[in-house]
Amino acid sequence: MAWSFEHLANWLRPEWRASWWQSVRSPSVLRSRFLALSLCALICCLWPSAPAAAQQALPPVRDLLLGYSSQGRPINAVQIGSGPRKLVVVGDTHGGPEANTYTLTLQLAEHFRANPAEVPPEIRLYLIPTLNPDGLALGTRFDAQGVDLNRNMNTNLDACPENDWNVTVQGAYGQVSDTGGPFPDSQIESRLIRNFLLDAAGAIFIHSNAGLVFPAFCEHAPSNRMGQLYAEAAGYLYNRYWPNYQITGGMHDWAGSLGIAAITPELISGVNTEFPQNLAGLRAVLANWPDVLPTPEDRIEANVVLPALLWRYWKALGATAVFGAPLAPAQPTPDGLAQTFRNARLELRRSLADTPYLVQAQPLGRRSAEMLAYGGATALTPTDPATAPRYFTETGHSLRESFLVFWERGGGADVFGLPLSEEFPGAHCRSAAAHRAIFRARCLRLLPRRRQRAPRTAWLAA
Repeated sequence: MAWSFEHLANWLRPEWRASWWQSVRSPSVLRSRFLALSLCALICCLWPSAPAAAQQALPPVRDLLLGYSSQGRPINAVQIGSGPRKLVVVGDTHGGPEANTYTLTLQLAEHFRANPAEVPPEIRLYLIPTLNPDGLALGTRFDAQGVDLNRNMNTNLDACPENDWNVTVQGAYGQVSDTGGPFPDSQIESRLIRNFLLDAAGAIFIHSNAGLVFPAFCEHAPSNRMGQLYAEAAGYLYNRYWPNYQITGGMHDWAGSLGIAAITPELISGVNTEFPQNLAGLRAVLANWPDVLPTPEDRIEANVVLPALLWRYWKALGATAVFGAPLAPAQPTPDGLAQTFRNARLELRRSLADTPYLVQAQPLGRRSAEMLAYGGATALTPTDPATAPRYFTETGHSLRESFLVFWERGGGADVFGLPLSEEFPGAHCRSAAAHRAIFRARCLRLLPRRRQRAPRTAWLAA
């Protein structure tokens, strides 16, 4: 209430001032004023921290180094969010001719870096600007070895033989060439994306320039639905199949064969990024994640349950032919899970999530190599590098002929580790004619084929 002349006159009277002073010193008045001051202090303390609390609630953003190309160039990713379902956007698989997809994926990464709240809390989103930095630097569609990375994946895993991997492929504009690679997943970049996607729910492989979106070739409902959503939101044409020719060894088909929802958006332009269209397409996928990003599922093999991620690794890297059948259910470990197969023990390590090393074959170790190497000192003596077709300076041992071919085609160091011995006769094996070689994570036997004249024509068993 405003002060008046009458209030001022009263204030000047001593008896009025004394009465006022007694009233403000009463316990009830002091208590109410103390509570008011305390409330003001609390508000003042909390007010500056409110924006900080909101900042902490935003999804985390991380820059990751996934690995290196064959020529040593980094392959990076940006992660936004930390939800349980993993969605990966891969740009620039085809190097220089599709450099606009590299720029587009960078733009998408910067958008979500600045707006992380657009990623639902159930999702963790990864954007890989280029999977083929060598091709980007060299201005070629292929990798540094002349292999088309989108024709190099092992697409023999699904029920559709039409898309199976082949050396001879149809590439840009349907041109036929022997650029599928020497064998499936032969290239460093192919193996990197294979391992990184093992725990993914969805994958989007951006290419240019046909102006359409198509899903995995073999029937997979989440892939189909994701393709339709993306195409409608981006304003692109949706095709159930790539219409121009048969793609073999494609990344989208490999992903679909493992239950990963996978699509390929093709930009209209070979130069422009069409950022608004593709941002709208990606937003549509994120908004409809329950329908298009399936949780990886456990599988049953040989009447034994395989946890989803162990099954994907087992299936993608050779299944029974390489690892054998499962012998027992998976067991928990301090860092995840481990499961024993006839020829190996596979381990899932959660501390290595979102790296290419989430699942690995457990090592035998050198002591096991020495115990198994009944060939004696000769088997463990380092070889002469000048005489070895493939020499490993890390261990001092080499690979040649059938062992080298099987090691390379079966997954190389990722599956078997490096050799810890030379090839040696294994009289203790089931066949007296068998030869063995010890690796960090495996022991391989070389058995002569029956009714074969050539003594070195053989098959390998773990």
